[in-house]
Amino acid sequence: MKRFHVHLAVADLEESIKFYSTFFNSPPAVRKDDYAKWMLDDPRLNFAVSARGRVPGLDHLGLQVECGDELKQVSLRLKEAGKPVLEQEQTTCCYAQSDKTWVMDPQGVPWETFYTTGSATTYGEDAGFALPDQSACCAPSSDMAAVSVGIECSKDGEK
Repeated sequence: MKRFHVHLAVADLEESIKFYSTFFNSPPAVRKDDYAKWMLDDPRLNFAVSARGRVPGLDHLGLQVECGDELKQVSLRLKEAGKPVLEQEQTTCCYAQSDKTWVMDPQGVPWETFYTTGSATTYGEDAGFALPDQSACCAPSSDMAAVSVGIECSKDGEK
């Protein structure tokens, strides 16, 4: 089963953590100096906020999948949509190790589909892909080139 993912850039992390903890009636599952994440089951949502010097607002949307094969299936569908697709294997971003597929929708909104394989001790910036001045996460630029990587199922994880 997939989990919807939303990542917001925020101006005041503590204020945002307080607000969303009250709104979701739950504390964050992950909390760092510059990042917080809620893993909700109702609705099935991976909701993240970060304070990383970006203008506050929507950073990107995505789907979290439970298996590398599921990621591959979504990636194939995205390629059929006719937009450039960037596939990354074992990248570090948002304190997690993940295999990812990125695509920009027709409005230029980055969409991330990912399968998390483990946690990481650093936020992680993907050099060459991230736009630190524009993205709170490790989203690639809108003129990204398609890259193809093989992905296999391994263990379950959370981003």
